[in-house]
Amino acid sequence: MKVLICSDSFKHSMGAMEVCHSLAEGLEAERNDLHLTLLPLADGGEGTVQALVDATGGKMIQTQVHDPLMRIIPATYGLLGKGQTAVIEMAAASGIEKLAENERNPLLTTSYGTGELIRAALDQGCRKILLGIGGSATIDGGAGLLHALGARFFDQNQEPILPTGEKLHYIRHIDTSTLDHRLKKTDISVAGDVDNPLTGPHGAAYVYGPQKGARPGDLKMLDQNLEAYAHLLQKYTSHNLLSISGAGAAGGLAVSLLAFSLATLENGFNLVAHELNLEKVIQQNDLIITGEGKIDEQTHYGKTPFGVARLANKHNKPVVAVAGSLETNHLKGFDLLLPVMEKPMDLSTALASGKELLQNAGRRIAKIISLTHRLQQKA
Repeated sequence: MKVLICSDSFKHSMGAMEVCHSLAEGLEAERNDLHLTLLPLADGGEGTVQALVDATGGKMIQTQVHDPLMRIIPATYGLLGKGQTAVIEMAAASGIEKLAENERNPLLTTSYGTGELIRAALDQGCRKILLGIGGSATIDGGAGLLHALGARFFDQNQEPILPTGEKLHYIRHIDTSTLDHRLKKTDISVAGDVDNPLTGPHGAAYVYGPQKGARPGDLKMLDQNLEAYAHLLQKYTSHNLLSISGAGAAGGLAVSLLAFSLATLENGFNLVAHELNLEKVIQQNDLIITGEGKIDEQTHYGKTPFGVARLANKHNKPVVAVAGSLETNHLKGFDLLLPVMEKPMDLSTALASGKELLQNAGRRIAKIISLTHRLQQKA
């Protein structure tokens, strides 16, 4: 039997490749006749770089960038196996985890460092870039990113501006003549997994501002600043950015790239699946095992296990999903949902025991396979 193990990471516990290896060890401990294929996955959020690097035999590259408050920090991005595609996580440079809790304020933060990571990938010779945008600390519409790539912003007095969430409404002129010329020859895909618009009650400021440190009184200003910036971009490009589904992700990061036709906005899981040729790999296997740290009713909204199940169902392949936290027993598309914990335990113990728990889950799946075979022989 051919078995594909294609899991996402278990957040705060194990990376995607380690999850796949642990499940494989459990399966092999019970049965030595299984042909296992391991393929770490992600959905464009945290862990995407490592998953794609591991899956393609690529490497991590470290460089120096500016953090959301313009302090120099080290940051890494991934170079995929063939050396022509870079995969970047916004969080590596412009993530909220780069700031202490008392430093978090999207009025003051910038996505400049993410633009520097893109520039570093261009310097490496990459002409295809996959950009994951989870975990950001910014609500600057990607203006900081565009600035790092060569664009210049000016106020009504033609004074230069380093754009932040607070300063967007001061911008009156954008000079793109100095924008990095390599961008026009580069395929940039932005991986998103939400459908929030840029502005309004469901937009970047009101929905995500509080978790980035915005005070209640700041939300209206941030929302209005994004709207003003979008209208300014429309004057230069004729693109109506306020109507784009998903443009509100990561503080509107993709807006600046989309305005000048420098990138496309895509579903994160679909982007990863395409890059790894996941559907073809699924077709080549008999049983599909996937997983994620938490599986609940939200799993159907773009998360890795559901994306795997959708492709497996298309080709009539049975799907087992394992989870550290399983909050539902009934999700369409899965043949079996399996919690890794067999008895109650506190979170810290569960996180520390992740490898053993996943190995045991692999053993249970192997026993189910054996039981199924015995029943088929008796039928």
